[in-house]
Amino acid sequence: MTTSRGNIIDGAGYAAQLRERLKRHVADLKAAHGLTPCLVVVIVGEDPASQVYVRSKGEQTLAIGMESRTIRLPYTTSEAELLNLIADLNAERAVNGILVQLPLPKHMSSLKVIDAIDPDKDVDGFHVANAGRLAVGLPGIVPCTPLGSLMLLQDAMQTYGDSFAGKHAVIVGRSNIVGKPMAQLLLQQDCTVTIAHSKTRDLPAVCREADILVAAVGRPKFVQGDWVKDGAYVIDVGINRIEIDGPEGKKNKLVGDVDFDAAKAHALAITPVPKGVGPMTIACLLNNTLKAFCLQNNLPVPEGV
Repeated sequence: MTTSRGNIIDGAGYAAQLRERLKRHVADLKAAHGLTPCLVVVIVGEDPASQVYVRSKGEQTLAIGMESRTIRLPYTTSEAELLNLIADLNAERAVNGILVQLPLPKHMSSLKVIDAIDPDKDVDGFHVANAGRLAVGLPGIVPCTPLGSLMLLQDAMQTYGDSFAGKHAVIVGRSNIVGKPMAQLLLQQDCTVTIAHSKTRDLPAVCREADILVAAVGRPKFVQGDWVKDGAYVIDVGINRIEIDGPEGKKNKLVGDVDFDAAKAHALAITPVPKGVGPMTIACLLNNTLKAFCLQNNLPVPEGV
């Protein structure tokens, strides 16, 4: 194994390769069965960041040959109206994946809305049924960001001739979207897993024990360089906008939950922000849509999906 430090895990490059593989699979399915996977994204309201994400999801879905539908609802839509729409999409055979863009308006319950989605069409992997399947090791749909993070780790491990078995993985953050499913995935890879959070005592010391460190707390540059064990793999899930001084005044900059420049002096391999985990999230959404399509149509899931 290389002993160099600060090697960059190229999430953008890996995501591009994944999309190309998915594109070939979609073309093969069309040729063999005359069917096209369909992803429906529902967005409620006018949140600017959500609008950008939804547009990008639609563009990338079309780019690999899938059908993309975006349903835009006004902020004033009632929860009952949204639940009725989801029920209709659940019943529509041509729809293989349903994603409701979060956050939802405050008058709606995200848990109730997610629970209404057919688990077999829940391409975000947030439904409690999919969470349960992951927890007990049954086949299901895995949340996109943890899945993408695992793919990047698997690729890095292969690059450096390493393996997961017996490694201590520390996940900073216990959300249902990233922290908890990431822990389950790493347990399945035979890691010893610690989930750390805001109440963890001596968090820096816990992080220094990690062979694999996953940061998912939503706090810019929270994980300091000296929290990183020499030779660790670091996956930075955070996407935070901060203001910095530039030659023409203040400007926004994207940073992760890890102090990248300080951490890469210790890490064997580390994801940057941007172009790290972020691009993998949408690529894995497409991956999940293809998987859902195959399972719904009793077709074999392509290898690697």
